[in-house]
Amino acid sequence: MYDVIIIGAGSAGLAALREVKKRTDNFLMINHGPYGTTCARVGCMPSKAFIEAAHAYHRRHDFAAFGIGGADRLSIDIPAVMNRTRELRDGFVAGTLKATDDLGDRNVQGKARLESPDTVVVDDRRFQARAIILATGSSPVVPAPWRALGRGVFTTDDLFELPDLPRRLAVIGLGAIGSEIAQAAAHLGVEVTGFELLETLAGVTDPEVNQAVVAALGRDLTLHLGAAAEVTASAGGFTVTAGDARAQVDGVLVALGRRPNLQDLGLDTLGVALDDRGMPEVDPETLQLGDLPVFLAGDANGQTPILHEAADEGHIAGLNAIGPDVRRFPRRTPLGIVFMDPDVAAVGRRFAELDLPATAIGEVSFARHGRARMARTNEGVLRVYAAKADGRLLGAEMCAPAGEHLAHLLALAIERGLTVHQMLRLPFYHPVMEEGLRAALRRAGSEVPPCGDSDLAGCDAYHMEALD
Repeated sequence: MYDVIIIGAGSAGLAALREVKKRTDNFLMINHGPYGTTCARVGCMPSKAFIEAAHAYHRRHDFAAFGIGGADRLSIDIPAVMNRTRELRDGFVAGTLKATDDLGDRNVQGKARLESPDTVVVDDRRFQARAIILATGSSPVVPAPWRALGRGVFTTDDLFELPDLPRRLAVIGLGAIGSEIAQAAAHLGVEVTGFELLETLAGVTDPEVNQAVVAALGRDLTLHLGAAAEVTASAGGFTVTAGDARAQVDGVLVALGRRPNLQDLGLDTLGVALDDRGMPEVDPETLQLGDLPVFLAGDANGQTPILHEAADEGHIAGLNAIGPDVRRFPRRTPLGIVFMDPDVAAVGRRFAELDLPATAIGEVSFARHGRARMARTNEGVLRVYAAKADGRLLGAEMCAPAGEHLAHLLALAIERGLTVHQMLRLPFYHPVMEEGLRAALRRAGSEVPPCGDSDLAGCDAYHMEALD
């Protein structure tokens, strides 16, 4: 009888392992498929290496404005970009593999199936434990007919193994991952056509921010929104149709999201209710299934498939699996970033979650922002949400230069329960991108209870571009 069995050696599983190993040697890890985590192998890390190369090459279009000549003589070696991406990826993966290198016979490779809340079967072997952590990760969604079309239809699990990119690429699904990769491929010189069933892109829910995202992506690729796409093989490639739209391409990246790896795991043996997708209800503050000694963490629970959330969930599941009591862990302020140009980010409550009559919204456009104009990154919009009753910051959505940093600053403020005026009491240096945030806060501040005359939060704008 083991103290804990961990099924899955991804980000959540490794975080759980870290906590379990501190408290017992009597554990077992079971993993099916490649080690190295989704983030390091096919997700966060290789995608950002790919995107950085694309942004660097695309920057040549600004050279003339800075007085730099010769941009028209630059070229891109995409096979070299792909090779560098893999080299960096392999280094990141190697680091994650060290976490399981020394487990010996406590590391079992094979497909696990639950037989009961305390029993796991792998092939013909049966293992029992006082607690079980399910951290089986997720897999890309690809419609079955498209899988039969061959290697030219691929996902981000396959993308970084390509020696070169198709000359004409369709990206189907323009959520966070699809939007990132579609724009990056376009910046590398690929002719990209994007298809999205919704009218919104990159997970954005604020209509004003979505307009900025559509403008940013539409500048770099052809967009077809609001209709389901279909893919068929055609001479020399593929035909993608959506409503009246039609595109002939050489390759298709399917970015329709990821599905939790729960099929054939044996959840039906646990006696817990499953929804129509086969998903059990998971308490987000304990990761427990019902009152069972079973915990579901990371991408496998379908809640928030983001690395820092998976790490938190592995931590929670590990402590609760090995501890004498199941404890509740308040979760962090929601934070999501899409690495586009400009960055797209959401923090705290999204627009779709707001009680609009009770919410003050402060908006700023970066079109005339001084520092952004200097850098030729002057596009996008930031929208900040605050409670009208007391000025407490609730959330924000943005498509903005330096959005990844603005989002972290806002996450810190929301986590600490700061108000608009408390944020405005902080120093804002000049000239920096954060002055855009200050402008949005000032506008939200006009709809919340005012501060006193002796409060520096009331220090207003000059209303002069050079000084604000």
